[in-house]
Amino acid sequence: MLSGDTVIEGTEHWAFKDDVKLFLWNKKRALNTNHQGTILFVHGSSWCSQPTFDLHVEGRPWSSVMDFFTSKGYDTWCFDNEGYGRSDKHRDINFGVENGAQDIVAVTDYILKQDSIKQVLLYGISSGALKSALFTQWHPDRVSRLALDAFVWTGEGSPTLVERKKMLPKLVGVNRRPFNREVIQSVFDRDRPGTADQKMIDAFADASLALDDSVPTGTYIDMCTKLPLIDPLKITVPTIIMRGEFDGIAGVDDLIEFFRRLPNTDKHFAVMPGVAHASFQQTNYLLVYDVLYSFFHQYPAEFLAQ
Repeated sequence: MLSGDTVIEGTEHWAFKDDVKLFLWNKKRALNTNHQGTILFVHGSSWCSQPTFDLHVEGRPWSSVMDFFTSKGYDTWCFDNEGYGRSDKHRDINFGVENGAQDIVAVTDYILKQDSIKQVLLYGISSGALKSALFTQWHPDRVSRLALDAFVWTGEGSPTLVERKKMLPKLVGVNRRPFNREVIQSVFDRDRPGTADQKMIDAFADASLALDDSVPTGTYIDMCTKLPLIDPLKITVPTIIMRGEFDGIAGVDDLIEFFRRLPNTDKHFAVMPGVAHASFQQTNYLLVYDVLYSFFHQYPAEFLAQ
């Protein structure tokens, strides 16, 4: 077992969606471990991939979720959606949810070929969960298991979206919104201040602001005006719904009804105590890892039936 303070080396890759260049980051499993699967992590609306999934903070063991899973025998990938981080930002659009799902098509085209595999374990958080679910509707054959964290279905019972809708006049017709330390801090404070350590937030802000000083408006607008974007009856793969105890993006009843309609009986619903919206950056992040690892590591139903 690797130490939680060990940094595993990663490599950058590039995928193409027509003329759009998408940045990918890959970390391979630890040496002398059997391949447990390949995970693709999909980020949310307000920051890009590496700060979200490969953040290193001194004194915070396994701060990088990618390092944690590579130590368990998984190959891990993340990528910047178009409009974020190192990926192209030149198109005059607001980079909404459907565009982000199209990014996953291009990214999985690359990963499946690069790693000579047929499926990925797919994790998405917040608007990344919406993108991941929409992609899974289109390409269920590419997803072995789907994790939807900080997910929202219809938007009913969401205090975050109630407040966000008040921002719509400033968002509609504008492709990008300002991104600074105040914006980052507000995400960590809006549900339950104190669920994330300030040292981590500051390190996260440093890493994020090195890559973006503005972020797209599209997913915010879509989550306020277009829900529901996902039909649970079309999510046919094994799925887990992960909800932080204090997360304000989705009401519990909204998620339970979505969960009830999922057709695959290999489905799970996890409420994570002490966790607000940005799961991997919370003080209770190791519990989040445990929930996700248990789901990804579960034996397939057809194996258990033998």
